Amino acid sequence: MSARAGIVVTGTEVLSGRVSDRNGPWLADRLAELGVDLTMSVIVGDRPADIETALRFMNGLGVDLIITSGGLGPTADDLTAEVVGRFQGREMRHDEQLQQRIAEILAPFAKRWPNLDREALRAGNRKQATIPAGSTVLGPVGTAPGLVVPPPGRAGATIVVLPGPPRELQPLWRDAVQTEALQALLRKATTYRRDTLRLFGIPESEIAETLRAAERAGIPLDQLEVTTCLKRGEIEIVTRYEPDGQAAYDALAALGREGHADTLFSDDGSSVDEQVAALLRGERQYGGTGEALSIATAESCTGGLLAARLTDLAGASAYVRGAIVAYADEVKVSSVGVPAELIERHGAVSAEVAQALAEGVTTRLRADVGVGITGVAGPGGGSEEKPVGLVCFSVVSNSADPLTRSVQLPGSRSDIRDRATTVAMHLIRRALLAEAVPATGAVAAERTSAV
Repeated sequence: MSARAGIVVTGTEVLSGRVSDRNGPWLADRLAELGVDLTMSVIVGDRPADIETALRFMNGLGVDLIITSGGLGPTADDLTAEVVGRFQGREMRHDEQLQQRIAEILAPFAKRWPNLDREALRAGNRKQATIPAGSTVLGPVGTAPGLVVPPPGRAGATIVVLPGPPRELQPLWRDAVQTEALQALLRKATTYRRDTLRLFGIPESEIAETLRAAERAGIPLDQLEVTTCLKRGEIEIVTRYEPDGQAAYDALAALGREGHADTLFSDDGSSVDEQVAALLRGERQYGGTGEALSIATAESCTGGLLAARLTDLAGASAYVRGAIVAYADEVKVSSVGVPAELIERHGAVSAEVAQALAEGVTTRLRADVGVGITGVAGPGGGSEEKPVGLVCFSVVSNSADPLTRSVQLPGSRSDIRDRATTVAMHLIRRALLAEAVPATGAVAAERTSAV
């Protein structure tokens, strides 16, 4: 039987939504890489009773490993280590050597802020150095150590206690994996493979039909764990399977390629962002010409989100020339060079202005490829002719005709802006691949994918 794990993310600020949980998803990915089955992930507040309830519930499911994050600070409400020690039946003991290591980490801060309350600092230091007896200490990286706390007897889950800040949690998790307790657990792990197909311009219901077609074709889907997810206007199909399920996956992937040839853009797990970056670098892996190209954007309703997405990948300076956020009409005219009469005739939200934005920013920033975006993100500002969610795009280049589209996107203001960046990335990809897509078909595809 494969090793099984649970994750308990602690922190009232995470539970309330004031702080986004970055640790749970990161740990889930690491467990998947190790072949450990994640049974459950929960978020609880800082109340000790709630933390203990989560530990007891997961332990009752028979998991081999529980990972906690958060609640290891120097203040009175940071009680995770104490709760875990009590749960594992282990007395809390002060570790003098650990306290010295924490004090050395704090020393530079004490010098920088001489007015700090030294007694409070020492009390917090001592608290963080008080740990369950028999624990393996990890780090620390900050002032909070990680801990590997074994169960009281042969039965029960090993608990890995990690701090909340990701910059501390991530290296300490890597240290935890090297401990004997986790190495013994990993010897029970199952080797899994995980492959991802990504599609754009297709409703999720079509994937359900593809899976039904796979069953009719006799593909043994029971050997595969298939999950589908609508993310940023794209359909992501993630399949996890053991090595003996490779033939079943290959058959499913072949069915997907055949049935969705016009909407499947990635069968190797690569994102559209990675593909656009590769195409701009001229890499032939995804159909590049071998020549590097530069890109610039002129954005209205997306307010620079496309430029942020283009520059999110390391090395973007090799191909991103720059961006102009032309929100006001006068900025579209003065900074990008959109003719004022064009805005007067067609309106700021129009395919004509989107193309003028793309052409203008290409010239102004001396780029090979230019992108223009203008739309009505809402919640107000729409009309019967140009409702909220209407977004116009244009991609121009020196070597191909402009690719200009108008798309009706659903959702809230943030949804529309986020989905608009995805549509723009796919239009850039199509333009770089010099695909000839009929305007009506392209608009219909983007509308479908964004729903």
